[in-house]
Amino acid sequence: MAKNINKKAYTKETLLKLDIFRECFREWFPVFLHSRFISKIFIYDLFAGSGSDSEGTFGSPLILLEEARGDKRQYCEYFRSSEQKIAFAFNELQKRKAKTLESKVNDFFESCKLNCQIGNCPFENSRYFKHEDFQDIFQSETFNNILANSNYGKFILIDQYGFKQVDDDVFKKLSNSPKTDFIFFITSSTIHRFEESDVVKKYLKDKKVAFDEGKTKECHRIMANYFKSLIPNSKEYYLHHFTIQNQSNYYGLIFGSNHSFGMEKFLKVCWKYDPLAGESNCNTFNDFEPGMMFYTTDETNKKEEIRNLLKTEILSGKIADNISGLKFVLNKGGQTTIYLDVIDILIKAKRITIVGKKNRQITGIHNIDEYNIKITAK
Repeated sequence: MAKNINKKAYTKETLLKLDIFRECFREWFPVFLHSRFISKIFIYDLFAGSGSDSEGTFGSPLILLEEARGDKRQYCEYFRSSEQKIAFAFNELQKRKAKTLESKVNDFFESCKLNCQIGNCPFENSRYFKHEDFQDIFQSETFNNILANSNYGKFILIDQYGFKQVDDDVFKKLSNSPKTDFIFFITSSTIHRFEESDVVKKYLKDKKVAFDEGKTKECHRIMANYFKSLIPNSKEYYLHHFTIQNQSNYYGLIFGSNHSFGMEKFLKVCWKYDPLAGESNCNTFNDFEPGMMFYTTDETNKKEEIRNLLKTEILSGKIADNISGLKFVLNKGGQTTIYLDVIDILIKAKRITIVGKKNRQITGIHNIDEYNIKITAK
């Protein structure tokens, strides 16, 4: 039976995970909210738990509701006058926890309405509760119709215990669904520890994942790269991860989006919590730590690695415009300021020139003006 983390106070590692959930959704929600191409927003928390820990600290379901409301209830006001609809779907397999969750969500709304001057709560009839097996939901006709609908925006949170639920088939379905961003949790060090077991081999569809015994803190990045390998080379898709260390265990989050803006938003959150590499709480690139003589967040091993890779791609002619360069940095999990650093260096060294009107735009790259890069000296 899965352990019940809600019976005691959340650990600092769980709180970090929840903070990332919160801030990722906070970045995601208004983008889909104000899109004229989205008629309805679906927010799924498919391993919702009981809603809070023993001290009343919000778990993911209440965090999602709190963020969807907005810090000044501005989104409630929006939905009152908008034709756009919203639905929250909370699933918890254990019936006892599911009942507790429903009670806490209802309490959340009652408390909210007591302190609200708006009236006619737009979220009142937008919440749904299930206590079903994840695979039953995932294979259902209703869920699949929602996933396939390009008029719907979907945010899917899969905070599973362990690793078995999000396999190759689940991942491929999620990554092929339009206007669907997802985050799932995975215990990567467990896969590493039992990689020769039948359960893990079946999970990986008998594919061998090359773990390095001397670099256990990289196991979550390796698992993220495994999922990335399932994406066809011809498909533009964005995937990033965040490793969370808890003593000798390494687990973490994997985020997927078919839009560069989704990746920009998630990376913004990751780099906030890890200013060295944007991907862990455990210094996976072995940079100087805060308090050490040579500590800096400007010149880190990951940033230097991406700079060198980008420079090689530009000087080989593989990257010939600014948008391609920025997307390359996103795909490497880097801050887009890295692109500007490399372009400035190459221009100053007279190795490239810009064809067209140069700009220094590095956010919302799906909308920026394109210019070309011409190699003048290799």
